[in-house]
Amino acid sequence: MTVPATFAARTAPAGATAADPMRPMPLAVLASRQETHDVVTLDIARPPGLDGAAFAPGQFNMLYVFGVGEVAISLSGDPGDPGPLRHTVRGVGAVSRAIVGLGPGGTIGVRGPFGSAWPMAEAEGRDVVVVAGGLGLAPLRPALYRLMATRERYRRVILLYGTRSPADILFGEELGTWRDRGLEVEVTIDHAAGAWDGNVGVVTRLIPRVAFDAGDAIGLVCGPEVMMRFTLDALVERGIDPSRLYLSAERNMKCAVAQCGHCQFGPDFVCKDGPVFRHDRVRHRLTVREI
Repeated sequence: MTVPATFAARTAPAGATAADPMRPMPLAVLASRQETHDVVTLDIARPPGLDGAAFAPGQFNMLYVFGVGEVAISLSGDPGDPGPLRHTVRGVGAVSRAIVGLGPGGTIGVRGPFGSAWPMAEAEGRDVVVVAGGLGLAPLRPALYRLMATRERYRRVILLYGTRSPADILFGEELGTWRDRGLEVEVTIDHAAGAWDGNVGVVTRLIPRVAFDAGDAIGLVCGPEVMMRFTLDALVERGIDPSRLYLSAERNMKCAVAQCGHCQFGPDFVCKDGPVFRHDRVRHRLTVREI
């Protein structure tokens, strides 16, 4: 899958030279919102001179905390919003903890956007099944924004979302708003707690319960790798052809321009050829431990 030319040509933020895609641009942190106990969404100022769409759904930026390090993080905002860039980050390592610790007025280095995108044009006229696990909802959120903004272009749009507990549900108010606007939303948690009276169990259990035209549907999947493997298998078993299933395989990205080799995934580089891959291209690699 190729990225639209307007995005493929942009290998560095506006204001940086295409010949120097490794140079981060210092941008201001405008706002920080606590999503869960360890997940934060940052609003980051747009690069100067950047007009129109800043990214395609599914792409990522490299975020750099000065003196700490750099990490690849998917964009999680609305691609049609001319406002700040948004990134949703879980603080699990030195760099990501430093990122979630930044507040308004802080400065962060940004390189990007990089990578391939969710196949929004190919999804038109089809049922769209979006399956997210945990923080995997964040990279899918721009696709959901696009689906809801152009709802008339798609048939059924279904979101199946699994996470650990009610306290770990991301974007809860937004899920309710989308449901009111016609998005079919099913949420399941690993462990019931408190007054939870919804679904309990892994997200794959939801797949047989929802109605969609498997012979023509398209599926978008993001989450932990083990979750994605089982989810993709379940969607294939349900009848969706692997050529109409897509996954986001963010991992090990360091340079973001296919030079360092850290993210090599068989014959592909995740930063250049992904992070969004078509399932039939990579399905046999997902179970090879050495890759």
